[in-house]
Amino acid sequence: MILRLAAVVVAALALAGPAAAACVHPRTSLNYLEGQIMCPTCHTTLDQSDSAAATRIKVYIQKRIDECATADQIRAELVTNFGAGILAAPSHKGFDLLAWWLPLGGVIAGAAVLAFGVWRWSRTRESDSDDPPTKLDAADEQRLDELLARLD
Repeated sequence: MILRLAAVVVAALALAGPAAAACVHPRTSLNYLEGQIMCPTCHTTLDQSDSAAATRIKVYIQKRIDECATADQIRAELVTNFGAGILAAPSHKGFDLLAWWLPLGGVIAGAAVLAFGVWRWSRTRESDSDDPPTKLDAADEQRLDELLARLD
């Protein structure tokens, strides 16, 4: 009985190592990476491309997945071979971070300029309506009276 229990414990421990390693580096899939990698010939993502280059890259990715490579390893290898332009989105560090923050900063700055312009325009409209009407000089007042008399 104790030998059976010991055998079960040893088998569980032997199988726990690979299972734990699989949790540390979860497997990726071709479908997951196809939307993140660009075709170097037609400049669309692999899931949208039917070119020969895209097909070769898909085969390479599937081969690396079958070898238990992680998504980060596969992306790094593709960047090494093709350059950073192979990625559909720029990285989130270094100089490439500007590609994420610059458009957001432009939208915020544009909204601020627009809000200031609307505020300024509304302030000038209020000040125009508060001004008392201007006085006419004697000649203009006489001409206005003559025009109004003709309309009666």
